[in-house]
Amino acid sequence: MSLGPNQPLIGRPGGRALLATPALILDLDRLERNIATMATFARAAGMALKPHAKTHKSAHVAALQLAAGAVGLTCATLGEAEALAPHVAAPLLITAPVIGTGAIARLHALARRSPGLAVVVDHPANLAGIAQAFTAQPLTVFVDIDPGLHRTGVASLADAVALARAVAASPTLHFGGVQFFSGPSQHIERYEARRSDVAAKTHYLASIVEALRNAGLPPPVVTGGGTGTHALDAEFGVMTELQAGSYVFMDDQYSACGLRPGDTNPFDTALMIDTRVISANWPALATVDAGLKASTGSSQPPTPIAGVPEGTRYEYRGDEYGALLLPPGKPTLPLGAVVTLATPHCDPTVNLHNVYHVVRGDTLIDIWPITARGRSA
Repeated sequence: MSLGPNQPLIGRPGGRALLATPALILDLDRLERNIATMATFARAAGMALKPHAKTHKSAHVAALQLAAGAVGLTCATLGEAEALAPHVAAPLLITAPVIGTGAIARLHALARRSPGLAVVVDHPANLAGIAQAFTAQPLTVFVDIDPGLHRTGVASLADAVALARAVAASPTLHFGGVQFFSGPSQHIERYEARRSDVAAKTHYLASIVEALRNAGLPPPVVTGGGTGTHALDAEFGVMTELQAGSYVFMDDQYSACGLRPGDTNPFDTALMIDTRVISANWPALATVDAGLKASTGSSQPPTPIAGVPEGTRYEYRGDEYGALLLPPGKPTLPLGAVVTLATPHCDPTVNLHNVYHVVRGDTLIDIWPITARGRSA
């Protein structure tokens, strides 16, 4: 695929300031530190790390995570797994149910070329469809547990045991364990409040693990968790494998949270959007070329972090436009000025772009394709 108009700037000192904008920026120094920090934490906690690739969708980032000790990757969709599998010589886990005969046929084909592939199930009918397709090809299957969100996952302890028994009864399917992920828990800003929430949910998870043990089906792996709960998942000791993903980039939502005791946060903002002032005709207002097509509008707007006076706010002004609202008394920014925005929500923002502009300092050192961009199915 084309790497875009900025390719000639690779290796040129100061080239970041010359980028065609809007440009998705990946600070490699910060990325490498974030990856090392989580890898070190998981090792010290005695937990496997299978980070979620839905965050970065990138074969290059995946390679860095695996080199740092990750045991594999998790993918949100079958499409993501298909896109990444040719580049990843490690097990992949698809964390949402794969439904429909066409999708299950694709899953079967992927399993033949992706050793260690695993999926989750939360319904007997889905399991039956997978078992019917996998009569000769082995597949690892996890039982997905609903943490109370009512999105996916079995609804009760009894359902979890029944589904695990059905997996174990198949001659070709292997019971890999259980998956448990509570999305809302990840973004509770204060650590102690998040700890209370996760403690209650982990108590429920522990009861399911105990019931499976009593049924003669001890789960080999208890997988789940995320960037927001990783320290608590380790503390409570029920999960054996972490799926944290956003720690590599640290968007605004996660940066607002205290992720470790004392509301500390050991990760740096590594993913940004560089945008350029394209109109400046009004006092304390400048228009930039990054709008809804450059950053997701599903949550709060992005935060300006460089190139503007302190206190400047950003507002969406359309698909291609954003507004910078400067504090009173500050001069309007000049045309062509480059402004850096932190991403408000990294996963869907990444999915809007084709490439990462990888920088060290002010130098563009590489451009990485976003391997699984758009693979939502």
